[in-house]
Amino acid sequence: MSNERWTKDLEEDLILFIKDWLKQTGRKQSELCQTLNLPSARMPTLIEYLKKDFNSGGIPKIASRLCEVEELWTNSGEVKTKKSFELKSSGQLDLLDEICEDLSKINFNK
Repeated sequence: MSNERWTKDLEEDLILFIKDWLKQTGRKQSELCQTLNLPSARMPTLIEYLKKDFNSGGIPKIASRLCEVEELWTNSGEVKTKKSFELKSSGQLDLLDEICEDLSKINFNK
């Protein structure tokens, strides 16, 4: 595990990332929370869950968790997008991997 610390800036960036990711995939926050088996679909519950992942493995652990969700959604056979065209699931995963990799390189301890 790295020596990264959970900060308010990190939390805000993560919230923005999740909201954008859900928008791009045509999913809702409630679907994400349901997939993670959380007791509530509220953002504080989701953030607290991801904070536990962060504390045990940093940004890479959060990225891995979100990639697992993306894979579950992709493999469920249900393509859900707001766009009228079909997105290639492997492209979405590649994009998520790139974003996760970029996030892991950011020094949040400014």
